[in-house]
Amino acid sequence: MSNLLTPQNDPMGRAIADFFEKGKAAKLRVFSSQFDEDEIPVKHLFRTFGQMAPLEQKALLLAKGKILDCGAGSGCHSLALQDMGKEVNAIDISPLSVEVMEKRGVKNVSNTDLFSHPAVQAYDTVLMLMNGSGIIGKVENMGKFFTKMKQILKPGGVVYMDSSDLKYLFEDEDGSYQIDLNGNYYGEVDFRMQYKQVKGNTFDWLYIDFQTLSLYASQYGFKAEMVEEGEHYDYLAALTLL
Repeated sequence: MSNLLTPQNDPMGRAIADFFEKGKAAKLRVFSSQFDEDEIPVKHLFRTFGQMAPLEQKALLLAKGKILDCGAGSGCHSLALQDMGKEVNAIDISPLSVEVMEKRGVKNVSNTDLFSHPAVQAYDTVLMLMNGSGIIGKVENMGKFFTKMKQILKPGGVVYMDSSDLKYLFEDEDGSYQIDLNGNYYGEVDFRMQYKQVKGNTFDWLYIDFQTLSLYASQYGFKAEMVEEGEHYDYLAALTLL
């Protein structure tokens, strides 16, 4: 089954296209069975390097060689990398986002899913930013993810991934944590988006703590390093293929 979207079920892509064409967009609404309704400011998807969070800036500065930008959205990371003179391929499952990236000047962009991307030992760096671990979906997919990274990375290649540890959501006033160890991993979340009348399908999104990420990385021949920690339980990790 293809994970690629169509314009009919691509609310984020429609929002990106609207903002690109008109300079403004309506609300991009986000729903989840675990959280209250939220909103993604569409303008934020078009930020420049100077407007990016320090973790993102750090990842872009560290990226080298041939780079893969996963879930590239409007292309803000790819454009920043091109401005630095770096070689980047952008991929996204949204055809509307891919069209916008092409119009914005991203040189190499394709409408494809990371797990079906055909490249073999093609990349020195893989970027997975804006809670990039989310693309993995569930903890049970970690093996599939690292196997794919082994296929597409050159020897010694690095994945720069940011994520957040959602453990803080379960903290009591006394500092203890109320997490159901018999339930699903606490960082597994479901989301659905809507933009105007365009409704997307529900999808799985994974927030993973660094310790769990490190454990899986070592099982599949990668070394995990904490590059930098953010201000709110977020972090940037480097996953190096040994």
